[in-house]
Amino acid sequence: MVANRKKEIGTSSSSGRPLLRSCLDSACGCQIDFSEYLEYDFSYKESRNGGKPQPPPRIRPPGEHYIDTHNDEPWSFSFGTGEEKGIWMNSGDQAGSIMATLVWLLMTYSAVTVTLLTVTEGIPPVLGMIYTLLCAMALACHAKTSLSDPGSVPRAAVPQEEQRRESPSHSMCGQCQTFKPPMSHHCRICNRCVSRMDHHCPWMNNCVGAANLKHFILFLIYTWTCAAYSLVLFGWNYFFCADEDCTFHVVVIHLVRAMTFLCIGAFLFTSSMLMNVTYGLMTGIGTIDRLKKKATNTMSQSDEEPIALKDVFGIAGFHTWPFPIDPVFDDYDRVMGYSTPQRLVREQQFMEQ
Repeated sequence: MVANRKKEIGTSSSSGRPLLRSCLDSACGCQIDFSEYLEYDFSYKESRNGGKPQPPPRIRPPGEHYIDTHNDEPWSFSFGTGEEKGIWMNSGDQAGSIMATLVWLLMTYSAVTVTLLTVTEGIPPVLGMIYTLLCAMALACHAKTSLSDPGSVPRAAVPQEEQRRESPSHSMCGQCQTFKPPMSHHCRICNRCVSRMDHHCPWMNNCVGAANLKHFILFLIYTWTCAAYSLVLFGWNYFFCADEDCTFHVVVIHLVRAMTFLCIGAFLFTSSMLMNVTYGLMTGIGTIDRLKKKATNTMSQSDEEPIALKDVFGIAGFHTWPFPIDPVFDDYDRVMGYSTPQRLVREQQFMEQ
């Protein structure tokens, strides 16, 4: 196993950085210096290298953290939500499976409709290509959200050092019989505790938690963009274009009418969900916690902190934000709300070098 160390956020100098990049970095807290790395091989054995000891790594100065590249996840080719399953997939909810499949059918229907408009010369080809690309990105984000571990809490989870100092006692899940991190909830459909769980989305057929919130937000953004793009395209054609070239084919026009109602519903639904997610990020209160606080009339007593964008989209760079790839967190344990004995041992080995 090879681990790397690099400077933590805030330690790199901002001199010489573009003004726009500096402003964005300071706004989201994503500034990071990739110029310094350190590699250390824990599998190194002196007996295999002629008794030559491995050079010790540089002592880590304050303000740096290490990158743990060890994979604690199971390698089995199996589907499910259990801890021993290699591929995360919720197959116990038939209604959720149907709704998730319906998302793909409706998105495919809209892409086919716009493609037919392009083929019949109802719209310029470049506009059809843009919409198809948006649909492909939305479906990719949907697949990533559905097939990604939302942040399930393993049986070996333990409180972080800061949590142990603040409180001598900690919550336990009565279903999982394991440590229950703050802001986590047990999902009866996935049958797992999920870190910073927002809600279980039937359209995703999965929970939305700390680990897949980025992909869920991207799906909402791309779907909202598809709906708005289609409505503007159809509205322009209907209200402002009186040329014969703007007339749709007789067969395609019925598909466009059905797609218009579909886009209106998708636009309204994704708009409400985006506002809900934005409110959760600004207040630090997820959907489940917000409903509980409203039911007990304790919203005014909330002391949660806003969720930083780096805890959703990661610190790998702004160029990774629009794509459904797993985020890299500066402190995985802090984002998830728990640690594991295996990670603590590896961190201790780093600290002792």
